[in-house]
Amino acid sequence: MSTSSVTGSAQPTTAGPEKRARSLGVARNLGLVVALALLCVVGLVTAGDRFASTDNVITVLSLASAIGVVAIGMTFVITGGGIDLSVGAIVALASVWASTTGTQAMAEDVGWIVIVTTAIGVGIACGVINGVLIAYGKIVPFIATLAMLASARGLAEIIADRKTQIIRDQGFRDALGARPFGIPVIVFLFAIVVVAGWFLLNRTTFGRRTFAVGGNTEAARLAGIKVQRHTVYLYALLGATCGLAAVMLMSRTQTGSSTHGLMWELDAIAAVVIGGTLLSGGRGTVVGTLLGVLIFTTLTNVFTLNNLSTSVQAVAKGVIIVVAVLLQQRLANRST
Repeated sequence: MSTSSVTGSAQPTTAGPEKRARSLGVARNLGLVVALALLCVVGLVTAGDRFASTDNVITVLSLASAIGVVAIGMTFVITGGGIDLSVGAIVALASVWASTTGTQAMAEDVGWIVIVTTAIGVGIACGVINGVLIAYGKIVPFIATLAMLASARGLAEIIADRKTQIIRDQGFRDALGARPFGIPVIVFLFAIVVVAGWFLLNRTTFGRRTFAVGGNTEAARLAGIKVQRHTVYLYALLGATCGLAAVMLMSRTQTGSSTHGLMWELDAIAAVVIGGTLLSGGRGTVVGTLLGVLIFTTLTNVFTLNNLSTSVQAVAKGVIIVVAVLLQQRLANRST
């Protein structure tokens, strides 16, 4: 890999394997669209008007928004060769910290933006800690983020005293709870994050460096990329999306709680893998992650409308993840 191909000083060449990988990526996304369409057909057949109603569609999009933002951030980390098991706990900690009485009192004087910046700031701080432990402390991502999972969840419980904190700031409720054109503002936020994530990963030097670091760390280092610093950036970016997701969750539930974000690490990683991002790093797709999130959320909605238990939903998700990984391995072999 040449230096110019990852630093952005020259356009990367289009080789045969890259064309083949791009074609397989398009085919994979089309497959995900077909799978989503089939799920919608199942929903229409089994739940009828309850599934097709405008209110239900908006509900699905609202539920997909917060976890979707986290999944976009996770796409960057996994593409860069990492993994993060602490995203759900970071969302909980950010929501609890941003909904404390003190933060809400500050918001009364300065504005609801205090709650938003506090949540995102807590997320970034947790992400930076993860990144530093992994990049400079040489702790494997699985262990470092597992430690963050336990610490963040525990700290959230201490701060909240295991109680749900109500968001009473009217400015926050009005701004984030707005519904322009009948659509919750968090759905628009999700759309903005998807577009920004796609642009950052596919049209910037930062994105090319992320692919390079995840594909071959040593080659990226020899190409002049500061791998450790870039790794910290990736985890900080994921932390920021966790903070934003906490804001979106607070706007939807009007609460901050240490139980927010439970098992989100599983859902986020699953959506990324189903979307086609390689767990081994070096290849990622924001569009695929978006489709993966929509598939999982629609599946949950169909199951809920048909009164199927959460246990059955978990089994179905597990089967989907296994099938997705098997297909991913097969496509990866064909593209090489």
